[in-house]
Amino acid sequence: MQEDEIFKKVSEYLMTQFEIPPEMISPGAHLFKDLGMDSIDALDWFAAMHSEIGLPIVEKELKMIRTVQDVVNYLVRNLR
Repeated sequence: MQEDEIFKKVSEYLMTQFEIPPEMISPGAHLFKDLGMDSIDALDWFAAMHSEIGLPIVEKELKMIRTVQDVVNYLVRNLR
């Protein structure tokens, strides 16, 4: 899956699961400050991705994720 496809999937997930308006979602949008997520939301999201697609959960890396682009980069690295 290409980076732009992953960004689209991440955006769709944010819109449907967290009811975030599409105009708020950009690569640089901060998950917590800009999109209103909290750490529990983020953990639930990554747990769901782990269950759905077998995405590995690397706690050290998860602590570094702050923006939508960080999520995309994490997925690009771990979906190979």
